[in-house]
Amino acid sequence: METPNFFLHVSIPDQCLNVIENGVAIINYPVSTAKNGAGELKNSGCTPRGWHTIRAKIGSCAPCDAVFVGRRHTGDIYNAQLAAKNPGRDWILTRILWLGGLEPGFNRYREVDTASRYIYIHGSPDHGVSGRPQSHGCIRMKSLDVLDLFDKVATGTRVLIEA
Repeated sequence: METPNFFLHVSIPDQCLNVIENGVAIINYPVSTAKNGAGELKNSGCTPRGWHTIRAKIGSCAPCDAVFVGRRHTGDIYNAQLAAKNPGRDWILTRILWLGGLEPGFNRYREVDTASRYIYIHGSPDHGVSGRPQSHGCIRMKSLDVLDLFDKVATGTRVLIEA
């Protein structure tokens, strides 16, 4: 697949997301990918590899640290008290960039479909982005970082995830 002039590159080994413009990384963000490693199968808890697109941007009017469930803002704002009431919860905060695979049979369609697996780039409490894999398949970012990224990308922006 041809490399676009502007895309996002997620490195699973480096636990980082780079904004690439004209072949140059212009911004670098720390991320946390899946604790189960890389993989495309449904229910694997793995981060899918290959070329993807941002199929939807969700949460543009929500405040920083807004809590999302089922891609809907619950009205809650993440804080220590809410975290204490929900230990072990996989928080989806602030913004969601919902990914769709572009490679039929690899990360698109049937048991390997990234979109139907609900794989996102999304905000997380800062402790959820530790430089080591710990998500359930998504790409976690710090809330302030995903706020920044959200405004830099459009629906249709390409995302390359490599292991």
